[in-house]
Amino acid sequence: MMPFSDEDLQSPVSSIIKTKIAPMLARDGGAIQLLEIRDARVFVQLQGSCVGCSASGSTLKYIVEKELKAAIHPDLEIVNVPIGMEDKLEEF
Repeated sequence: MMPFSDEDLQSPVSSIIKTKIAPMLARDGGAIQLLEIRDARVFVQLQGSCVGCSASGSTLKYIVEKELKAAIHPDLEIVNVPIGMEDKLEEF
């Protein structure tokens, strides 16, 4: 059970993505954008060289998810939203 509301999660998730994850991805030409948080599901979009990269699944699981779960709460779920699907989050 998540002890935080989606609104409570917004600031810490955004901060970790901006200060820790985004700079790491940028070194390889990648980028990440926080789209929304719904029911402790963090919807992000990998961008730049991360799009179509065979390692993007590992990046999401072992960098993004690991960092957010360790820093905030182990029950967070991270969802990568493909480009063009930003308005269809309910499908994920």
